[in-house]
Amino acid sequence: MNTNIDYLLHLADNALVLGQRNAEWCGHGPILEEDLALANNSLDLIGQSRLLYQHAATLINASPAEAQRFAHLQGARHNGQITEDTLAYFRDTAEFRNFTLLELPHHGALVGYAVADLDYATTIVRNFLYSALMVLLWDGLQASSDAQLAAVATKSLKEVRYHLRHASDWLVRFGDGTDESHQRAQSALDHLLPYCQEFWVDSPAAQAAQMLGAGLSLASLKPDWDALVDETLAAATLQRPPVEGYVTQGQHGVHSEHLGFLLAEMQSLARAHPRAAW
Repeated sequence: MNTNIDYLLHLADNALVLGQRNAEWCGHGPILEEDLALANNSLDLIGQSRLLYQHAATLINASPAEAQRFAHLQGARHNGQITEDTLAYFRDTAEFRNFTLLELPHHGALVGYAVADLDYATTIVRNFLYSALMVLLWDGLQASSDAQLAAVATKSLKEVRYHLRHASDWLVRFGDGTDESHQRAQSALDHLLPYCQEFWVDSPAAQAAQMLGAGLSLASLKPDWDALVDETLAAATLQRPPVEGYVTQGQHGVHSEHLGFLLAEMQSLARAHPRAAW
């Protein structure tokens, strides 16, 4: 059950961190409709993370060995129990297991006349690459031996299909639009695609979940992911760059410098008032 919990935390951390990142567009969207679209995207992702954290917390509380493993969170427990808030707000950076791709800021190299560090092309490309993965993963996890995870997968699949459609539509608009929109979309793709190599290297937690029939090997999804990505890139007239070199290790707790800043902002209120009831 230990590794099953770690797998749930990986999935939950992915959703929470990207939901937090996309929420940074709230009040800053390029147009009002997109401001609302990204806010709804964030709410979907944070909703997914809540269901997964709740499931993980139930398993932790039911197992003395797991409760001991999370004993360092004792001061953040509610009525002696681990909760979704404990797992989201009181674990430190190295305890998070999200893909590194999802914690990166909304920009790569900015144009010289940029007035903000929010680049919508970067946001769209990241959402596209991740949503293309999660459409396949949530679909497969509907057959998970963990009935609760299977139920989360069924609900999440409906949401991520919209996320993929939204990101794909905008990627085609950018790529097949003006010279500048094409260049910015291509730059974002060149910047972010190497981080997707982490998708295809399963962690020990993911491997153990597969052994239990609860998880799915992401490597087995790569051909379908490649087909989805290539089809949309062709419609967007974007070139898929060659990818090689270092594989990021976010799912092993080795993160970029950016996650610590994101968590500091996200967790500050809860940590300032750890016993508060809202």
